[in-house]
Amino acid sequence: MTHNVFAAIQLNLKRNTERTLLSIPGGRRLTGSDLDSESAKLASVLIDLGLAPGDRVSVQIEKGWMNVILYLAVLRCGAVYLPLNSAYTNSEIEYFLTDAESKLHVCGADRLDHVESLKSSIPKLQTLTLDGEGGTLVDAFEAAKAVSKTFTDIVGRDSDDLASIIYTSGTTGKPKGAMITHSNLVANAEMLTEAWNYRSDDVLLHALPLFHVHGLFVALNLALMNGGSVIMLPKFDPDTVLDAIPDSTVMMGVPTYYTRLLADQRFNRDVSGHMRLFISGSAPLLVETSDEFFERTGQRILERYGMTETGMSCSNPLNGDRRAGSVGPPLPGVEVRIVDEDGAELPRGEIGSLEVRGEHVFKGYWKLAEKTAAEFKGDWFITGDMATLSDDGYVSIVGRGKDLIISGGLNIYPKEIEDVLNDQDGVVESAVVGVPHPDFGEGIVAVLVGEQELGMEALQAACREKLAGFKVPRRWIQLDSLPRNTMGKVQKNLLRDDYIESFK
Repeated sequence: MTHNVFAAIQLNLKRNTERTLLSIPGGRRLTGSDLDSESAKLASVLIDLGLAPGDRVSVQIEKGWMNVILYLAVLRCGAVYLPLNSAYTNSEIEYFLTDAESKLHVCGADRLDHVESLKSSIPKLQTLTLDGEGGTLVDAFEAAKAVSKTFTDIVGRDSDDLASIIYTSGTTGKPKGAMITHSNLVANAEMLTEAWNYRSDDVLLHALPLFHVHGLFVALNLALMNGGSVIMLPKFDPDTVLDAIPDSTVMMGVPTYYTRLLADQRFNRDVSGHMRLFISGSAPLLVETSDEFFERTGQRILERYGMTETGMSCSNPLNGDRRAGSVGPPLPGVEVRIVDEDGAELPRGEIGSLEVRGEHVFKGYWKLAEKTAAEFKGDWFITGDMATLSDDGYVSIVGRGKDLIISGGLNIYPKEIEDVLNDQDGVVESAVVGVPHPDFGEGIVAVLVGEQELGMEALQAACREKLAGFKVPRRWIQLDSLPRNTMGKVQKNLLRDDYIESFK
């Protein structure tokens, strides 16, 4: 029995040989048979290049059907898939390729010259280009098809072997490569299948990027491992999403997707009524957004919690109380606990560090044994998130541990302040950060986005009414928008950098 993730996917490709499993609106439609045979042909190209099991294949390309075929082909031949954000700069790419010791890098033609210049420091590196349906990768793929050359096998891997390396966002220090195993991916897909009752007749509306855990391992893997269909959009666009929703049953997105849909009056119960499930993750979903979505559609967005190192760990229930502001109980097979600074488990309802364990937890950080050891207590992984656990087992994320503000020796959790601010009239969203303060160690800065010019004195008064005085922000900033990464997460590190001298 092979432990290769592709083997788990192929079972359902063979059960759905004639049914369309991947469609690009206005473009390609691929059946289960197409995905199987096309990935086999591309795998033969990779094998001819000398790719061996465990070799890293780094990929920085635009989203498209060939992106999916490449991902499947890499898994099929036992190599390690390393997706990279298409927005990364050349200097960032140099770090990733050097650190991962890539054997093959696939990129757009406009990146090729720079990558070629790296071969002196990465001597085994080979390159191929892919731009939509053109490039040297496509040329080699078409040549393999012309001579009917097909790698029909699936390279067997142990469950602990790597399927992928995904670099964390690196908001502090250098990005770290999270080593994701074949068993991690299969276990997480099985957990989500059970939790969300994912079925072969589901049609996933896929507008997420394919270089991230959310779009690649949660959305795409879950659909293909269940024989479900995928409508793949190149990116999120309200018009194309609204066009595709009538043919879909499940949508996965980040909070920004749902706020943009709510801003469009065409999005209503008539449009969304047949949808089985709307899922949100990668960034906190505001309670206001959840409530407005429910009022507009009659459906409550299902919020879940995960991270690069673990895939998904918690989810609000498919059937049951989907609590706005909570990420729900742990998934089947996942254990969670909340501990204090000394590692002692805390009573329900108290804020502490969230730790998780289960088959979904990653193997460790690439070439960083000491960092890996520091992030585990036995088989418990320290997520770095601060959270509470309710009496009935629901997890609520308070914020990242690194976002904790210590002012005058007192711990302050930004989300508590943000919840108050987001409730005020005119406030669209907020981000609270701590920066150096000569007296208190750290001072609190509130950064807000408003529908119009905000009255900061009124906001300060609202905070004083609902929060202890030491939690009230000492500086107030209004911006047109908050800085976010590609997955919609607010980049608080940038805000801290921008306002680091607020109290000097």
